Amino acid sequence: MEPGLVSRRPKRADARRNFDALVAAARDTFAERGAQTSLEDVARHAGVSIATLYRNFPTREDLVEEVHREEVEALCRAADDVVELEPWEALVAWLHRFVEYIGTKLAFADALNRSTDGFQAGRRAMRAAGGPLLERAQRAGAARQEVSIDDVLRMISGVSTVEYVDAEQRKRVLEVALAGLRATPG
Repeated sequence: MEPGLVSRRPKRADARRNFDALVAAARDTFAERGAQTSLEDVARHAGVSIATLYRNFPTREDLVEEVHREEVEALCRAADDVVELEPWEALVAWLHRFVEYIGTKLAFADALNRSTDGFQAGRRAMRAAGGPLLERAQRAGAARQEVSIDDVLRMISGVSTVEYVDAEQRKRVLEVALAGLRATPG
């Protein structure tokens, strides 16, 4: 596992259940109401006391970082899930998953301290997961040779973070960006 992307998930089964319930509740409430949602609401949504929340996450930032860590891990696992697809399709499928990740992250992005080890480790893990997919698509002649995974992630992040009229417009803009990434037959 990427250094800095370490969960503080407890070992005891009951404590693990509470921890997991808090993270799931935080993900849901942050997505619904933003990261400034009261921690009391998060605890209530998880079905635990506020003391249990603070025992697991002494600060709001600790909770936000754990939600972020879990989202990054899921995104990295998604790279393994698509590896059997054709190179271009694998890259596109993973980038679509990256767009979903950005969508969930937007709700609490402002609360995430981007200078922390956890955030930086997450960035490294995403590049490590997506890099081989891009390289494979480049070797197959399906993706432009001059772009790096950092270029691609910045492009997709930019596409993902603007407001759209509707989901169809978001999809069209993403498809235009992906068309720009695709190698043109020469």
